[in-house]
Amino acid sequence: MVPLSRRRGQVSSIREESDSPPVDRLTRVHSRHFDKETTSLLFVVRIGHCWEDEQSCMDHRDTSTDVLCVGLVTVGKMSKVVWIIGILLRMCCVWVCNGQGEYVLYKDPNQKVSDRVVDLLGRMTLEEKIGQMVQIDRSVATINVMRDYFIGSVLSGGGSSPLPQATAQNWVDMINEYQKGALVSRLGIPMIYGIDAVHGHNNVYNATIFPHNVGILTWLRGLEQQLQSKSEPLGFHTPLLLALQDPRWGRCYESYSEDHKVVEDMTDIILGLQGEPPSNYNHGVPFVGGRDKVAACAKHYVGDGGTTRGVNENNTVTDVHGLLSIHMPAYADAIYKGVSTVMVSYSSWNGEKMHANTELITGYLKGTLRFKGFVISDWQGVDKISSPPHSNYTASVRAAIQAGIDMVMVPFNFNEFINDLISLVKSKAIPITRIDDAVSRILLVKFTMGLFENPLADYSFSNELGSQAHRDLAREAVRKSLVLLKNGNKTNPMLPLPRKASKILVAGTHADNLGYQCGGWTITWQGLSGNKNTRGTTILGAIQSAVDHSTEVVFSQNPGAEFIKSNNFSYAIIAVGEPPYAETAGDSDKLTMMDPGPAIVTSTCQAVKCVVVVVSGRPLVMEPYVASIEALVAAWLPGTEGQGISDALFGDHGFSGKLPVTWFRNTEQLPMSYGDSPYDPLFAYGSGLETESVASIVARSTSASAASTKPCLVTVLCLFLFPSLSRVFLRR
Repeated sequence: MVPLSRRRGQVSSIREESDSPPVDRLTRVHSRHFDKETTSLLFVVRIGHCWEDEQSCMDHRDTSTDVLCVGLVTVGKMSKVVWIIGILLRMCCVWVCNGQGEYVLYKDPNQKVSDRVVDLLGRMTLEEKIGQMVQIDRSVATINVMRDYFIGSVLSGGGSSPLPQATAQNWVDMINEYQKGALVSRLGIPMIYGIDAVHGHNNVYNATIFPHNVGILTWLRGLEQQLQSKSEPLGFHTPLLLALQDPRWGRCYESYSEDHKVVEDMTDIILGLQGEPPSNYNHGVPFVGGRDKVAACAKHYVGDGGTTRGVNENNTVTDVHGLLSIHMPAYADAIYKGVSTVMVSYSSWNGEKMHANTELITGYLKGTLRFKGFVISDWQGVDKISSPPHSNYTASVRAAIQAGIDMVMVPFNFNEFINDLISLVKSKAIPITRIDDAVSRILLVKFTMGLFENPLADYSFSNELGSQAHRDLAREAVRKSLVLLKNGNKTNPMLPLPRKASKILVAGTHADNLGYQCGGWTITWQGLSGNKNTRGTTILGAIQSAVDHSTEVVFSQNPGAEFIKSNNFSYAIIAVGEPPYAETAGDSDKLTMMDPGPAIVTSTCQAVKCVVVVVSGRPLVMEPYVASIEALVAAWLPGTEGQGISDALFGDHGFSGKLPVTWFRNTEQLPMSYGDSPYDPLFAYGSGLETESVASIVARSTSASAASTKPCLVTVLCLFLFPSLSRVFLRR
């Protein structure tokens, strides 16, 4: 064997002897000699920051960790030694050295994660530790920033993408560019890329947009684990574990239900995102089960679904029992299932900002619940500890870190945060033990995710973006989440609709608007209007595809009464609801349909039998219109797959969804939840009519008809014994 080279001069001489460019691949054949008896391979392996699927190790990274391993292996008739290749490669990839040839434990994937964390932490400077505690927005991230400030994480906030209509490949390239900046830092600590995945990776053009959480009901057992399981290896800021108490809140659609038990059940999404821990796993410790999984983030801790009057970032007033019985159970369940991170809420509990609440973050979350992952702030959440925001930033930083926040989302002014925190530690206002605890938790998640072995995203899933399989799954989610609130009467139901009719009307503000279907957190933070922002099928398009070819479909967003009467429509389908919004922009005391929705419903339903499909992130005022509506469907915010709605309207599949929240009569009743006294809603929590598919109805009808034409044994005996009765039977 050629000796292991550790001196830079030897490295240079080997490169100069080769006609190939400088070695920049995990394994590169340097020269070959072939004869009839043997095949000799002289290969060069570059050691340092090597990873499994990246074809090249960057030449521009810190060269102090470069080592070349040169070996001559003979195969052919000497095939007995071919195993040397595997052994040598394994040794080279595991026996990672620094510039002096010292074994580096934290780079060895065969070591315990806890030992790797301790080893790496002991090598870090204060600046490197604090850099790991920072999450910045991608708009300020560069290779130099990642390298020079040792940044621990980058995120894409709502609408933050590489470029307009960026492809999956563009996303992978962008993420890898930032990652390479992290890898060329002194210790080569990879970063985590964070995504606000409110209903899928909703920033990506042409991605399949699933229904918002309020429409992903817990009755979809098994489906919730599939919803986001095919993603790049990132950190996803989801699931949202808020128990909704007031629909006036602008984040209502981010909740699964007003029932904390339903929210608990929906923590199964964590198993879909991260994988399911083995039975002997240490609960409370983060778990990520492979390269096709991502790190989940439970948010927003805790009580944000119960703020006064549903005002975003407001105060939740409740006693300890109310907090622990309504708002806390889902977090305990998430931690048991191995959630990697927890994000703190903007809101306050009885007047104390959650971002500064030591009792609930360090005491209860990390202590009582034994959460071992890391706690992250919300977007500029530390700034909002003071009033007005950022007015006493240094004090806010101290309060947040001392409360137990480990990583701070400082989207833009990261220099200020880093400098303040360094000063606070050096002045002993914050003990170094608190910093070490925070960084240990961050490193634990990174090692658990396998980022040190596979830091770079690849293209293996890029072709699956917007695939038919994903769209079929979303379509199923849509049709199963629809809630049928009214359907004519028992003897004369409106649904399912006949596909074959002379002429039907499709109307309403939301019938032909993909942006409205998807709602907020779609391509941009607040959402968009129109059909050109991403790819999908509108409700109108779905109806046109579903009806018989002989049926004339007339679309008019706001038809007049005379137009309706003069056209003699067989029936009308009206889609109305809310405009897109997110967070505070969605706070509302009125909760009414956007104009001219009320006028469209009133004029149309008075002139023709109509089905009203409500596209909204929450219950709206509908009591004044219910009497004139023949059939009423709550479609929530269904996303890009409008065919899920037509599937149910025309009977390809029956309705089965139930209300996850109480549908009030008027806003004066709010807040109102199931179990309150008095409780007099328009539609109670858990309401939802069920229908059969047309195929089931036909099969049942055919079976019943066949049975009715077969004379029973008693009839046959009577006809045989009393022939005179046969005339009566035949007349019947």
